[in-house]
Amino acid sequence: MEADDKTNSVTKDLYGESSHTEAVPKKKNIYREYAESIAIAILLALVIRTYLVQAFKIPSGSMEDTLAIGDHLLVNKFIYGTKLPFSDNRVLKIRDPRRGDVIVFEYPEDPSKDFIKRVIGTPGDVVEEKDKMVYVNGKLYVNPHEVHKEKDIIPKEVNPRDNFGPITVPPSSYFVMGDNRDRSYDSRFWGFVPMDKIKGLAFIKYWSWDSEKFRPRLGSIGKLIQ
Repeated sequence: MEADDKTNSVTKDLYGESSHTEAVPKKKNIYREYAESIAIAILLALVIRTYLVQAFKIPSGSMEDTLAIGDHLLVNKFIYGTKLPFSDNRVLKIRDPRRGDVIVFEYPEDPSKDFIKRVIGTPGDVVEEKDKMVYVNGKLYVNPHEVHKEKDIIPKEVNPRDNFGPITVPPSSYFVMGDNRDRSYDSRFWGFVPMDKIKGLAFIKYWSWDSEKFRPRLGSIGKLIQ
């Protein structure tokens, strides 16, 4: 019994407690954990917003009935190439903007504002409008999404809303128009959109709010933009 007791015994301190100490892992400061989590979330959000997808809200009716005031949409920022920081150069481009694309871009006359319009003319195209009818390279171009809410025809000498051109789209530039043709301030008035001003391709509505009826437009949520 003595041998067994000696074998099973452990060193005791003066109070009869075991003198063995157990290593306890040091816990991270909880504030540091929160700070690291927040920093990572902010970094990911910045990367996504800068290079992948960005959210925008429609403030005007120039793209009706494709996009309504209060529509919230997502824009694909990498399809036309990822813009390098502090540069206008783009890398990893999937494709160039095409006729019919709905794009978001910096308004050339005020880069602090973002505009959204549909591409009508690509580099080298000859664009002309006669009595509200648009011709590209001499052929009638009818977009199924365009609408005309004004019946009157404005002469070219007054303003270019219904009659302009022909004009040739320069290299690395695009001619854009709103789908609400009679109520859109677009390339007919201020010219072309340079490629380096284009932010991306609008592709889906993720939310829509009708401020007049004070309710969401449930039928628009999740709808692809064509």
